[in-house]
Amino acid sequence: MRAKREYRDRESTEVAVLDELVDRADDGMTVFELRAAVEEDIDHLEQALSTLKEDELIVVESDHTETVIKPDERVIPDITSDENDEQTIGEWLRERLPF
Repeated sequence: MRAKREYRDRESTEVAVLDELVDRADDGMTVFELRAAVEEDIDHLEQALSTLKEDELIVVESDHTETVIKPDERVIPDITSDENDEQTIGEWLRERLPF
């Protein structure tokens, strides 16, 4: 599943993080899981997480054993929405060209 369309016009690492978190919205992900899924170096990932946290698009939950990152509810698309299956020409180009 992908993040809502209105949150896709961001830096590519941020979009990749949001997409991965939306896929695991119930359980969330640790930083290590995100790093493996997004395949970015730690500096880019840290910057993306910082920006997403400032924009209140992610929620960080911590207990005694681990810290888990989850997407904010407004980032998660409705499961009844068909817009997630459609890809705009801009999204298609963004995925294929190195901008």
